[in-house]
Amino acid sequence: MVDVLDNKRAATRFRILVEIAERQPAVSQSEIAEEVGVTSQAVSEYIRALVEDGFVDKEGRSRYRVTNEGVDWLFQAAGDVRRFADHVTEDVLGAMGEDAAIATADLETGAPVSLTVEDGLLHASPGSEGPATGVATTDAAAGTDVGVTSFEGVIDLEPGSVTVWQVPPVRAGGSQSAATEAIVDGCGDVDLVLAAGVEAIVTLERAEIDPATTFAVGTVAADAAERGLEVAVVATTDAVGRVTDVLRDGDVAYEVLEG
Repeated sequence: MVDVLDNKRAATRFRILVEIAERQPAVSQSEIAEEVGVTSQAVSEYIRALVEDGFVDKEGRSRYRVTNEGVDWLFQAAGDVRRFADHVTEDVLGAMGEDAAIATADLETGAPVSLTVEDGLLHASPGSEGPATGVATTDAAAGTDVGVTSFEGVIDLEPGSVTVWQVPPVRAGGSQSAATEAIVDGCGDVDLVLAAGVEAIVTLERAEIDPATTFAVGTVAADAAERGLEVAVVATTDAVGRVTDVLRDGDVAYEVLEG
């Protein structure tokens, strides 16, 4: 693993390679030096080392290109930086920050709480016996919102999944051709129903099912599944790809069925 935050030299090497990639093939060492905050001589030495390591090709005077090996190294190093940033924002600052939860019982400021996710929402209960805990930062009555901080542990949450029901486009019959009975059965046992596309919305209207939203459906479905909800998406065939692309990018389990 490449750890560009391990020392100043590794970080400088990373930044200079990024600058070369951004400016190639005509590379001004003085401009890079000014951007990175080192001397032009230092930039020259770094570039020479990058060429020797096979990360950069020299094509002539002040002309350089990042090699495939250099690109791979940049991706790996950038991934390390991103993972470290995620650790800081989620694990370090997240634990220091404050979030809102629904109080399951009356709570007082400073009381220890156990945290769970129910219906996709964070809930706080008195005590600290659960796998995830925190401290109440406000007084709250049962059923109201309460501030929580000092998070510890991991919430035991089983990810949900998404079932996408395809509805034919209007040119192929639209809602009139949809398998309404199968869709109704498929939407009956889920936590959340969404619709993407006019034909899909009309299909649900005919089935007397009110979707939670008809906008940004892929994003909503992915977020809900990550919070443990089972989701049904009724989507016009033309909109299915836009939904599944988001689900796939979010590594959300899903299946597509003919509706």
